[in-house]
This record gives sequence, C-alpha cells and structure tokens, in this order.
Amino acid sequence: MILADAAETDRLGRRLGALVRPGDVIALEGPLGAGKTSLARGLLAALGLAGEAPSPSFAIVQPYAPPETRLPVLHVDLYRIERADELDELGLDEALAESVLLVEWPERAGDGHWPDALRLSLAIRPDEGRALTARVPAAWKDRWPPT
Repeated sequence: MILADAAETDRLGRRLGALVRPGDVIALEGPLGAGKTSLARGLLAALGLAGEAPSPSFAIVQPYAPPETRLPVLHVDLYRIERADELDELGLDEALAESVLLVEWPERAGDGHWPDALRLSLAIRPDEGRALTARVPAAWKDRWPPT
C-alpha cells in the first residue's frame, strides 16, 4: 500500500481506530521518520483522543483510557529498550486482555513477541511518500484492509 503523505498516513490510522478491539496488538515497524507516530496519532484520534498524542519515546508507555479514548490503549515506544527482558517490567502482556497495544519498534522485543499482532512496516519512498507492508494475522483477516 502506498501512502502519499502524512495526511494519508493519519487517515489509515483513523480507519484502523474504527476496527480495533481489546486484545489487539498493532506493531509499527520502520526507520525514524517513517510515519509510525503519525499512524498511531490517527488511530488515537479515531478512538476519541482530543489534541495531538505525544510520542511515548521518553515515557516508553503512554496509557490512554476512557473517557479520554473509547477503549484503553497503551501506546508503546520500545526504541530505548536495550534487552527484551526489560519488557517484563512494563506489564504489557497483563494489560493486553483489556487494552489495545500500539507498539512502535516491536523488533526490540525480540522474536516471537506478539505473534498475533497486525504488523505494519513503513518505508520512506524517494517521492516523500510511504510504502506500507502488512503482515495480517488470522484475527485481522476480516478487518484488513481497512475501508
């Protein structure tokens, strides 16, 4: 899928926000500046978040809960995680049953983490757009691609 600009990346996030359910994990992969946070902000806006969501780079986990958003969401940025065992301290797996996990830099968690995640990989194109590749698990087959 080609996303021509930041506005289109935001719109995709908003469409995903209309489809997420508690227990979903959306893993956002790609280099710095690829649009991971833009997509996450669109999703959070679709869930009712007023204003712009901060990047969770320094906090690592930015929680959102009703009434701020329609569903509980943990927006996670693993960029500063150095070892996969550091994830245990974050309590993400415990929160997953009732929350949506929106994870930037999921590769820092190591292989095998969140095998049922919708994995979206963003790449920067020479024309300033983004190429998005999706790995769609069974739980998302009836929801992907978002319309």
